[in-house]
Amino acid sequence: MTVKYTPEHEWIQLEDHEAAVVGITLHAQDALGDVVFVDLPEVGKTYAKGEVAGVVESVKAAADVFMPIAGEVTEVNEDLRGDPSLANKDPMGAGWFFKILIKDMAEFDVLMDEPDYQKFVKANA
Repeated sequence: MTVKYTPEHEWIQLEDHEAAVVGITLHAQDALGDVVFVDLPEVGKTYAKGEVAGVVESVKAAADVFMPIAGEVTEVNEDLRGDPSLANKDPMGAGWFFKILIKDMAEFDVLMDEPDYQKFVKANA
């Protein structure tokens, strides 16, 4: 499965050629600390790339969750809403935030791959 990353520390993983899963990166959850609340987007709502699609709150701070690429929200992680600490325990797995129907694959293609994201994190630490 192909995973890409944004400069705002979201990850997006293709499920197939038109659907993807979105969450926050390990780096993001490390920076936030213990996540205590998540505000997830509305299923059926369409967002443009870069729009705020949710909020994650921790004991340290609150941060927006940005839409990594344009798409329509098809599902949200209700388990995460019930147990926000999943974003800390397993940010790249059980702590996913929402699923989308992709509007423009070209936007996905220009996101960072894992090595580029790791370089970005180190350069901006």
